[in-house]
Amino acid sequence: MMYQAYQAHADLMWPLRAAVRLSASMPLEPSQRSARGSARRRIAAACRVLTLAEVTHRRPPWNIASVLMDGREVAVTEEAALVTPFATLRRFRKDMAAGQPRVLIVAPMSGHFATLLRDTVRTMLVDHDVYVTDWHNVRDVPLAAGRFGLDEYTGHLVDFLAAMGPGAHVVAICQPSVSSLAAVALMSEDQHPATPLSLTLMAGPIDCRIAPTAVNRLATARPIEWFERHLISHVPPGHRGFGRRVYPGFVQLSAFMSMNRERHVNAFRDYYAHLLADESEKAEVTRTFYEEYMAVADLSADFYLETVRLVFQEYALARGELRVAGRRVDPAAIRRTALLTVEGERDDICSVGQTLAAQDLCTALRPYLRTHHLQPGVGHYGVFSGKRWQHNIYPVVRDLIHVSG
Repeated sequence: MMYQAYQAHADLMWPLRAAVRLSASMPLEPSQRSARGSARRRIAAACRVLTLAEVTHRRPPWNIASVLMDGREVAVTEEAALVTPFATLRRFRKDMAAGQPRVLIVAPMSGHFATLLRDTVRTMLVDHDVYVTDWHNVRDVPLAAGRFGLDEYTGHLVDFLAAMGPGAHVVAICQPSVSSLAAVALMSEDQHPATPLSLTLMAGPIDCRIAPTAVNRLATARPIEWFERHLISHVPPGHRGFGRRVYPGFVQLSAFMSMNRERHVNAFRDYYAHLLADESEKAEVTRTFYEEYMAVADLSADFYLETVRLVFQEYALARGELRVAGRRVDPAAIRRTALLTVEGERDDICSVGQTLAAQDLCTALRPYLRTHHLQPGVGHYGVFSGKRWQHNIYPVVRDLIHVSG
């Protein structure tokens, strides 16, 4: 009944939300006007705060129309290279001659849309032909499309790499590091022609036994049956995925925000103050972040429960017990794919050492095919977005890809 209650509340609040959005769209009165004007300004600013705090279920646009290369703007066009019921292999085609390394950025399926990696994509576009796993909101996927679990997620990566063709590279962000390593191991074992030339794992939970975080401890505090009983719901009527079992995105968002409640409260308070003070640039930074952060996507129940059990409770990959479609995953099968692991010193979601563990699993890789980068001073999101990603981490990723091509 959890999802039904949420949907009923959202439907009930729709008229009020619509009125608030209408008020928020009105121009702000200049702050120097009369007290009456100042009151109208405060009301308009408050409406903008309420609008920004609204949970949405639509993927935000990528908004990458061009990229600056060698001092000139190069047009970028989105195209769907391959589409399944659960994902789109999205390519950002640049208006220029081909020849740059092809890179598949593997986005997490963790309650947000792939557009959370907009900064990652935009940065990598300068030097690469970029593709991304643009996962669909499963509440919009009909039951007839079948199940989607960890096996299907990993299978999508193999299929996407096959569609891109030989000679590509993989950059996995956070949670999909496990499936990405598994996919490359299976492709290597099969001598698949599209086995990637390099694999970069960034802030991913390869072995959660190492320095467990609050997220890890939460996953092991209760048996998997508790997660299924309390966190799994069914998509209510009115959506294409009606009846599908899901881990609702709004539940995941609530969990994320409760971990840093004071920080989020302060951010919205500051946003209101910036609007009142005509500090448009500061307000825009907050607005851009939360428009993305408050857009949520449901996860397939199969995928969520299998990830919790296999990755966070049983440590199946690290213990050599992970199976995909019945096949045991053996990272030692990886012999020619260069491996880069990246971690953030202050990461409180995936702690230092958890991603580095992949280096120990890939025992057949020669030393010159292994690289590890620990970035001082960054948390989880700083590994793949922001200035330190752009100026410190990205050059390491770029150089590995280019020397591996």
